[in-house]
Amino acid sequence: MAPTKPYRSVRDSVLLATSDCQKLDAGRARKMAMLGDSGGMSMTQLQTLSTATTRPKRKLAYWNDIPPPRLAPQLSEQRSIADFLGRLTRTTSGTVRIAEVYSDPQIFRHSCADVARLQTQIHFLHLQLEGESVNRQDERETRLRPGDITICDNSRPYEIVFEKPSRMLVFGFTDDLMRRYVQYPQSVAATCIPGDKGIGGLLSSFLTEVWRRWNEDKEFDLNAGVTDAMLGLVANAYRQVLGSSIDHYSLGAAHRVRVINYIEENLGDPKLTPTRIAAAFRITTRYLHHLFSEEDETVARYILRRRLEECARALTSPTQRKRTITSIAFDHGFSSATHFGRVFRSRYDLTPRDYRQLHGTST
Repeated sequence: MAPTKPYRSVRDSVLLATSDCQKLDAGRARKMAMLGDSGGMSMTQLQTLSTATTRPKRKLAYWNDIPPPRLAPQLSEQRSIADFLGRLTRTTSGTVRIAEVYSDPQIFRHSCADVARLQTQIHFLHLQLEGESVNRQDERETRLRPGDITICDNSRPYEIVFEKPSRMLVFGFTDDLMRRYVQYPQSVAATCIPGDKGIGGLLSSFLTEVWRRWNEDKEFDLNAGVTDAMLGLVANAYRQVLGSSIDHYSLGAAHRVRVINYIEENLGDPKLTPTRIAAAFRITTRYLHHLFSEEDETVARYILRRRLEECARALTSPTQRKRTITSIAFDHGFSSATHFGRVFRSRYDLTPRDYRQLHGTST
């Protein structure tokens, strides 16, 4: 874990600045989202998108048409759309993404299909600014009140519920950056860091200050020192929340990370089994299953999910549109086309062929 710089020294080193927000129409918003997804745009200025001037019948479509660039696409379901107000202000600084979301009551959903289309794993830090939200991932659930913080990532489905008008600040960090501070962030997904006490209170104040300065000071730089302070506080806040279990957690998390890396490197091997994995690490299969026991997902289920996700990604890739479904399945560790079709449909509610046609890559 990288050392955490003192909050005061980092804060005192930040330069002051001002930055203008620019509003975008729907057409430009879509264009910018596409550019962001392909890496063709580097956002440094703040960009604000809002449903305030959108016709009532177009509000939901407009809101769903502007996912944050390089972040997870999210489906918004608004119950009373006529007067719905949604506003997104977003920016990037290097590899860090920042967004402030204000919304009337709605649900943000990141589905299995969304997971399959992603190219980059991002971990999101949610800070509740106003109202409340319910955050769900991996069958865990936490309710955030103003000042509270939690984490989720786009490699698995998640859901965020605004039950009343709410405002949330979101920071997005790449997987390799987050893991320098929290070895296995998935294990603390949807776990609340209280923002009214201890390190959590310091973290909440620091994130709010970073966002304020970005809005007001045009020379503000979210440099490595500021990022180090943020993620160092995140790691220490979770250490405080987890208490005495942290040492056991860290050891188990380290083992699990190594196992997962091994699985990822060998997904295409049809002989990849828990027994083989345990032998590769010279551990018992019982201990291997124990490493996955707290995540509500067995080793075998993890392997199956990741194979299906990679197959779904390949099926929607324009570069693989001429390949057969069977060859894609076999390249990702399946040895039976019938079995692949059955488990794929069970996960995505579509056959592989229908899934491919739906996403426009069939030949």
